[in-house]
Amino acid sequence: MDTFQAIELRKSTRGYQPEQISEDLLEKVVHAGQIAPIAMGEYDKLHLTVVQNSALLEKMTAAAAQAFNNPSMKPFYGAPTVIIVSSMERGAPYVEYADASCIIENMHVAATDLGLGSVYLLAFLGPVKEDPELVKALNLPEGFTPVAALAVGYPAQQLTEREGARKTVSVNSLK
Repeated sequence: MDTFQAIELRKSTRGYQPEQISEDLLEKVVHAGQIAPIAMGEYDKLHLTVVQNSALLEKMTAAAAQAFNNPSMKPFYGAPTVIIVSSMERGAPYVEYADASCIIENMHVAATDLGLGSVYLLAFLGPVKEDPELVKALNLPEGFTPVAALAVGYPAQQLTEREGARKTVSVNSLK
């Protein structure tokens, strides 16, 4: 698949097969995140945590469900793998979120290219960061805080082009 085809096909997947993705595919997705563009080249200020432990995923699900007062909440949509992007505090405001977004988008497109489904996750991290037990379970390096995540897995339904008109960002050209 070429780059533009993967970008066009990429969409948020909210249903997954229960089987774990292969190590080979996981390594490729993670590698795509590792080579994303990062502000000032400060790769040492970012960290990726791959969570495939079902018990830990269940604990994070329970924390989010309780925090959002929604017992049926499934923040990972059944994905067997969640990749959490953590960052040290950076000099400029919001840089950690910009860097995490670059990492997530690279992994999103790579996952699509490999036939995997994925979805950008953010809201569940609030309750996770509030729970010292869950933060400890993530085994993060000192000074790192989770800022974004990507759920990844074999999609329940084959990836297809989006139906209907594709929305696009408007463009204003100044010459």
